[in-house]
Amino acid sequence: MDIARPEIKRQKRRRQIIWSIVALLVLVGVTVGISRLKPAAPTVDRSTVWTDTVKRGSMLRQVRGLGSLIPSHEDVRQIPAETEATVIRIDQLPGSQVEANTVLVEMVNPQLEQEALDASLQVKAAQAEYQSLKVKLDSDLMTQKAGAATVNADFNEAQRQAQTDKSLYDLGVISGLAAKASAGKAQEMTTRDNIEAERLKINEKAIVSELAVQQAKVEELRALAELKQTQLQRLKVQAGVDGVLVELPLQVGQHVLPGTELAKIVQPNHLMAELKIPETQARDVQIGEPASIDTHNGVIAGEVSRVDPAVQNGTVTVDVKLTGELPKGARPDLSVDGTIDLERLEHVLYVGRPAFGQESSTISMFKLDPTGNGAVRVQVKTGRASVNQIQIDAGLKEGDTVILSDMSRWDNTDRVRLE
Repeated sequence: MDIARPEIKRQKRRRQIIWSIVALLVLVGVTVGISRLKPAAPTVDRSTVWTDTVKRGSMLRQVRGLGSLIPSHEDVRQIPAETEATVIRIDQLPGSQVEANTVLVEMVNPQLEQEALDASLQVKAAQAEYQSLKVKLDSDLMTQKAGAATVNADFNEAQRQAQTDKSLYDLGVISGLAAKASAGKAQEMTTRDNIEAERLKINEKAIVSELAVQQAKVEELRALAELKQTQLQRLKVQAGVDGVLVELPLQVGQHVLPGTELAKIVQPNHLMAELKIPETQARDVQIGEPASIDTHNGVIAGEVSRVDPAVQNGTVTVDVKLTGELPKGARPDLSVDGTIDLERLEHVLYVGRPAFGQESSTISMFKLDPTGNGAVRVQVKTGRASVNQIQIDAGLKEGDTVILSDMSRWDNTDRVRLE
């Protein structure tokens, strides 16, 4: 019969305990190791990201804005209504090429027509009154001249009689009393002759003044009649300049008041660009800086001519004077893209502008590793920015390749894998 051996059982039991402890230790070690492993880097499709390499050299700072072509301020003619009127006919429509004498709109004003007729009749009446007054004054002057001539004849006769009586007195023919009487008469006629001559001069001046007053009245009425006639003629509204009719906000039968804008004429060969620049970028824009305007049918050179001091809806209005030749199809209100050159930075580190890169800030970017199969997040300090480029102050070096695309989906990871 078999005899039980207690030592063999104890050894077997001991080996089971040892293996159990080893297995437990291995399980604990594996668990701790797994818990300390970093999660696998997410995969990003290489074709969906946009990368650029950090460079050192010259960087042109620019700002960009959308806008439109507008006429130069001195080449816009706005035509206001001078009087009340009613539109009876529209001869031209917006977009038409017009010349200075082209009739745009025809209007009527019966009251103005009556006023023009009345003013014309008043001029004729005033002219007739002037002529009647002139005839009367000339007649009165002639009568006065006749009287003055009579006095002058009496004066001459008295002078001759006084001289004759003096001679006779010297010969003792007449008495001294008769000679003195003749001399007194001559003195009286001298005074009367002088008075009549002075009266004649005064009356001649008075006639001139009286006729001048009446002539002024005639001229005043003539000016009023000409004004009414001009207003009547301008009811047929003409362009006044060669150009393009861009606005005509009227309808047949519409009643307009004085000052109402009837039409706007522009000369299309003298256009400028009006750009809307974001206020955060407009602070560096200065008058005289070079610019380029893309009309989508050609690029025109220009320079900044005005910067609006006011901010509207987060943008600043910048006017650009065009110095290049206008391409075909350029016309007022044409949408354009404008780029303004601010300055050129020399010997700086720069890269393409990332999707959410602001100047003078610290941003996160993914830098590719040497193999190009992965990218790690780095903190980058930026400097001045341009439209498509941004200066690097710290965090990257020349030759580094970074991802410029929007990587906000991976904000919670510091590493991605590119495939």
